[in-house]
Amino acid sequence: MKPKVLVTLIVVALALVSAVLMYSRYLSKPWTRDAYVRANVVGIAPRVAGPIIQIPVVDNQSVKKGDLLFQIDPRTFKAAVDQAQGQLDQAQAKLTDAEANAKRAVDLLQQNVISREQYDDTIQNFEAAKADVAAAEAALENAKLNLEFTTVVSPVDGYLTNVNTSPGTYVAAGEQLLALVDTSTFWVAAYFKETQIAGVQPNDKVRITLMGHSGQPFEGVVASTAWGIFVQDGSTMGSQLLPNVPQTIDWVRLPNRFPVRVDITGKPPVPLRIGQTASVAIARD
Repeated sequence: MKPKVLVTLIVVALALVSAVLMYSRYLSKPWTRDAYVRANVVGIAPRVAGPIIQIPVVDNQSVKKGDLLFQIDPRTFKAAVDQAQGQLDQAQAKLTDAEANAKRAVDLLQQNVISREQYDDTIQNFEAAKADVAAAEAALENAKLNLEFTTVVSPVDGYLTNVNTSPGTYVAAGEQLLALVDTSTFWVAAYFKETQIAGVQPNDKVRITLMGHSGQPFEGVVASTAWGIFVQDGSTMGSQLLPNVPQTIDWVRLPNRFPVRVDITGKPPVPLRIGQTASVAIARD
């Protein structure tokens, strides 16, 4: 056999062996470059309506849990508390009189001074007065809560976004004014092909690499794999809250990709942002 032919055969054999080894590694240690950083986003909305009198934060600011985000004019709500307190005081005064009348009615009934019907009316008035006090107490508590709700604070540590509100703006209850990225909930959504997910199991360790930081991988662990994706089959049922993972090429039948949730256990090289592109590789020994 000629040397050139022999060399060619050796090169082809080595290429085939390399291809087989790479494919075996691909099956045993799946990886994907189709992954993105995700986090929970908390919509911040007031629970009461009114004009904003101060908003000491700016867009993209970092905040801690309990930091003031904005305050609604509390004067109307303070007046409501005072009014509810006055109504409670009146109800308690009436209850005191009704209680005294009820105690006196017991003695008068035993002495046959009043009829049974008069006694029952007195007791009913006493019970109604107790109910009025309970209702007044609830109204006062509700007024105090509404006053408390005029001060809106951050429920978690995070980064603010979409802060486009200024003092003087009248806001409605339940109207979302800004968003807060919860920094304690960052994770990675890695989209593995359906031919790979058999090799992706919960608690598998992974290496995560952010785009632009290829030399600084950090660790994560597989939390779970989605049990369904939205299939565009022409039905009118909608997405049914399933992930919509579009095909990258529409003229070739490609394997569908399923979201795999990866919890971050290592320290990323840079602060994470929702939407950052990442690569994820299963890191079995």
